[in-house]
Amino acid sequence: MTTFERSQSLPRTSSRSTGSSGIQIWELVRVALQALASNKLRSFLTMLGIIIGVGAVITMIAIAQGASKASREAIQKMGTNVLSVRPSSQRRGNISFGLGSGQNLKDDDVEAIQKQLTGVKQMAPEYSSRGRLKFQNQNTSSTIFGTSPEYFDIRNFTLKQGKIFTKEDMRRRAKVAVLGDSVRETLFGNINPIGKALKVNGQSFKVIGVLAPKGASGWSNPDDQIWIPLGTAQRRVFGVDYLGGLSVQATDESVMSRLQTDIEDLMKKRHHLQPTEEADVRIFNQADLAETAGEQNRILTILLTGVALVSLLVGGIGIMNIMLVSVTERTREIGIRKAIGAKGRDILMQFLIESVTLSLVGGLIGAALGIGSAVLISVLAKWPTVLSPPAIVLSFGFAAVVGIFFGIYPASKASRLNPIEALRYE
Repeated sequence: MTTFERSQSLPRTSSRSTGSSGIQIWELVRVALQALASNKLRSFLTMLGIIIGVGAVITMIAIAQGASKASREAIQKMGTNVLSVRPSSQRRGNISFGLGSGQNLKDDDVEAIQKQLTGVKQMAPEYSSRGRLKFQNQNTSSTIFGTSPEYFDIRNFTLKQGKIFTKEDMRRRAKVAVLGDSVRETLFGNINPIGKALKVNGQSFKVIGVLAPKGASGWSNPDDQIWIPLGTAQRRVFGVDYLGGLSVQATDESVMSRLQTDIEDLMKKRHHLQPTEEADVRIFNQADLAETAGEQNRILTILLTGVALVSLLVGGIGIMNIMLVSVTERTREIGIRKAIGAKGRDILMQFLIESVTLSLVGGLIGAALGIGSAVLISVLAKWPTVLSPPAIVLSFGFAAVVGIFFGIYPASKASRLNPIEALRYE
């Protein structure tokens, strides 16, 4: 389109114009779109920075929120409002055998916590160790976990088939077992394990239940474990009289910190430690773990979003650069417009609308690209992503702000051109 042809399509002043600008907004939009359509490749390349920026913001936030959701789900797998009590490390001379190796946590400590402290909903004492499992000609090594029936509720396990052991099984120290799904698959394959005899460290146990798959959690995989009554594990399998840990479920999240302190104080008193001495048990507060994970995810979201916003800023600089070039190329056109009655604010509005149009169209394409990328990452890479409508709206709005911010200077420059000098421009 020549300068003369463009001048014929320019909006003129009209007595029917809306507001004080002397020109219809829709006319400005039409002219802006015509100007952008006259050089499609350059317009697309100008929008590319905005497209990439908006798409990156949406994708990065979706990845960060997906990671946050995965962290929350992993913590929820460990139970709700749970305090994990572990004995401190056992020492011989200068050698430490690591956290949980101590033999100071006993069955009567569990009874004392239950009777003397408030805020306890339910508890499950625990003892576990590695052992050999055998069914017919299939062998495997797995974690043998002795506990009470409350453990499965505290730790949010779901029964797949059969049943769990009862208080009566605990009292009788019955040789019954509940299997994790990986153990079932390894030893029994397609055979229904319920009622079958399973060798546990050479002793025959009856399989009474199988738990639904849960997936790995931190350093352990509950699917690769079997559960037997605590007394059976202590007396009949491993020959110990102490506990390896204790899961305490609080009545409410608000009492967890207080309950943690109460347990530490009670253990000091029962184990004959001074109030100023460090407790000989370690307590892991699930609320603290969730808070730490949440803080890490917030930092990750900020970092990823910050990196993506840089692309938007680069895209805005690209818009300003092209708009300055456009002002230079259309200097004579601007002179003609002013000569036939256009005011400076009309010129300002036209170029500003062109800049915003570039940003908004780029933002729409970028939003579609970001949503599509997040879905593809979730499907192909199996990485959890969560699309956030506020993030999509925010990134699109930021693109519009970028268009206005970086379009003001070129538009202002165009509006201040002297019409006589502009008409002389070649």
